[in-house]
Amino acid sequence: MEVKRKDGESFEALIRRFTKKTIQSGKILQAKKVRFFNRGKSKRELKDSALRRKHVNTKIEYMKRIGKLDEFNLKRSKRR
Repeated sequence: MEVKRKDGESFEALIRRFTKKTIQSGKILQAKKVRFFNRGKSKRELKDSALRRKHVNTKIEYMKRIGKLDEFNLKRSKRR
């Protein structure tokens, strides 16, 4: 993006004209889209995270059944 200063134009007017041109061109929106783009997880990553969750949940259920984990402590640890 290039904006040349006109004769007798103040610096503020030049900046205002430059920002207006960049907004109209859509460069700022494009830059924000690229910056905050979040790639999805691959199938392998999804499977791994699902297996990890399943393993942790079975461990928690087992601990509850044998009495080493009560509901109060479980809810407290999830809040953190």
